[in-house]
Amino acid sequence: MNPEQYVQDKAAASGSSFYYAFLFLPKPRRAAITAFYAFCREVDDVVDEVTDPGVAATKLAWWRTEVAQSFAGTPRHPVMQALMPHTAAYGIEARQLHEVIDGCQMDLDQTRYLDFPGLARYCHLVAGVVGEVAARIFGQTDPKTTAYAHKLGLALQLTNILRDVGEDALRGRIYLPVNELQKFDVKAHEILNRVHSERFVTLMKFQAARAHVAYDEALALLPLADRRTQKPGLMMASIYRTLLREIERDNFQVLNQRVSLTPVRKFWLAWKVQALGRI
Repeated sequence: MNPEQYVQDKAAASGSSFYYAFLFLPKPRRAAITAFYAFCREVDDVVDEVTDPGVAATKLAWWRTEVAQSFAGTPRHPVMQALMPHTAAYGIEARQLHEVIDGCQMDLDQTRYLDFPGLARYCHLVAGVVGEVAARIFGQTDPKTTAYAHKLGLALQLTNILRDVGEDALRGRIYLPVNELQKFDVKAHEILNRVHSERFVTLMKFQAARAHVAYDEALALLPLADRRTQKPGLMMASIYRTLLREIERDNFQVLNQRVSLTPVRKFWLAWKVQALGRI
């Protein structure tokens, strides 16, 4: 299997909504974003799939070395072999890849966030920086588009957090800020034991409202000059905001099940943005 096929299989196998946004890109940009997304999946899988924290930390350290060696001209992993030919054309920096690894390292180092600023820092590393790189690959022309990409990354990650509360609880993780759990009188052990309550619903409504504000702020930040080039990001906004509304309609039944959209619906939402420019 060559590097290009490896990253294509990695992206497609993930079942992620991102895959649908890539479909409408020209081939060179699609190849670049697929390789970058595969890199993000590789380092994220270290945290999600390796049960021994020491082994996971060693693997992340290996990825830091691999990024450094790749930018020095000797990539070894097929993901980096697929990604490196695109770094110069799209302004992808080693710093950005290291920041994504830093975000995954936070998952090893902590399972709670005391307040929203702490959580926002995590979201910036695992999603905002990803948005920054993606915006460049998509064809960013205005420097102000970076602020949009960071804000959209926050909105998408907040949606992920709401969707995955139950799955994260099985791993002993709670991403909802501790001081906000206290504000709504939701105990950590209730989430870890996946106990649904009216207090939990009220807490989640607060979290969902914050995510909606982030989507609105992101769209307001996108310069008119880049609305066409950033259509893949707008597709992601459409898919994930639709998912957020489904979670709300389901009264936040996320502790014991995973709310998701069908592949056909994701494709339809992406196509509407591509063809009609509507979110």
